[in-house]
Amino acid sequence: MFFRFLRRAVLLATILAAAVLCATLVYTVVTPVSTLMAWRKVTGARVERVAVPLDNVSRAVPRALIASEDARFCAHWGVDWRELAAVLRNADGPGRGASTISMQVARNLFLWQGDSGPTAYLRKALEIPLALGIDLVWSKRRMMEIYLNIAEWGPGGEFGIEAGARRAYGKPAARLSPAEAAVLVSVLPNPIERDARRPGPAVRRKAAIVTRRAVIASTDCL
Repeated sequence: MFFRFLRRAVLLATILAAAVLCATLVYTVVTPVSTLMAWRKVTGARVERVAVPLDNVSRAVPRALIASEDARFCAHWGVDWRELAAVLRNADGPGRGASTISMQVARNLFLWQGDSGPTAYLRKALEIPLALGIDLVWSKRRMMEIYLNIAEWGPGGEFGIEAGARRAYGKPAARLSPAEAAVLVSVLPNPIERDARRPGPAVRRKAAIVTRRAVIASTDCL
């Protein structure tokens, strides 16, 4: 009985790994949808997304995102082991602070959302091999492009930086200023409670920090 269960578990894991690999290869050239976008479509909720290439996004946006989310984005291979170890030692459990851009992309494409509760450790453990895998297949430029096209950026089902920019500022992502990019980045990961169109004091404070850090953020890999 045990060996039968083990064989089935190995078979299931192999099938899932093959499916993820196939999807990763397809997403090299096809702009994907996130699991949250797919769920909203299935349930009939609104989804607004206009996929844009990285060339059509202001350079201030990836610079602000790296400054806010993953300062060593251009240096690591998908996982920032130093930051991950520090956060895992936190008594409150693994939080978003340990998630690199690659890990966030892996979560948005293949896993469930949420950073607290008993499933947080499991999700974090699954994010690591997924992030390492997609970072191996995709260039950093492609990783950034996918992130900017699948992140949730508004309370009304706006996904991707283009929809987020048009909702918040009435302009395309290509025309965002550094200050506007910093505000949009600062509402992540909860653009429902934090509105880029009407940023509260906490968002404005974070945006000011992001703006300062963005000046020295490394974007050589893009």
